[in-house]
Amino acid sequence: MKKLVLLGDSIRLIGYGKKVAEILKDEFETWQPEDNCRFSKYLLRLIFDCKDKIVGADVVHFNCGLWDITRLYSDGEPFTSFKEYKDNVLRIVNTLKSYGVKTIIFSTTTPCRLENPYNDNTDIKEYNSAVVKLLIENGVTVNDLFTLIEKNISEYIRGDDLIHLTDAGIEVASKSISDAIRKTI
Repeated sequence: MKKLVLLGDSIRLIGYGKKVAEILKDEFETWQPEDNCRFSKYLLRLIFDCKDKIVGADVVHFNCGLWDITRLYSDGEPFTSFKEYKDNVLRIVNTLKSYGVKTIIFSTTTPCRLENPYNDNTDIKEYNSAVVKLLIENGVTVNDLFTLIEKNISEYIRGDDLIHLTDAGIEVASKSISDAIRKTI
């Protein structure tokens, strides 16, 4: 059976992770951390700590970005600068390649509700756009969750926390991710 690794922030952890593993259970043995992979630098460290679980995977699917673009601090700047985010994502990809991962898939950062005071879809689009070009140049498959979820933010993003997927959002994201993974077989 092929080996699948799912990595990502809370959109994976409390969102699509379990559903994707369930959908693909007859095709892939899936491993994913019990931890929220948070922001790109944290994910970079986590893939080092979990190297033995990742080495030789047939497919690694990852997402990150919501924590990176969050503007929580008094200076109004994103948690992770634009340049650092691009550098971190490329380091993640290069590290996964060095682990012998056969196929790497990145899902773009999902949108937030417009009333979210800390995250902004303009920032998300800018960060997504920059890494998508970089990832494609480096042979990574890109699954555009942003565009998929943006089509119906009010149905797909929870109103209580303004950032996480609803049950309907989990369904459409899980299907999109599972389809992208299946295309690698």
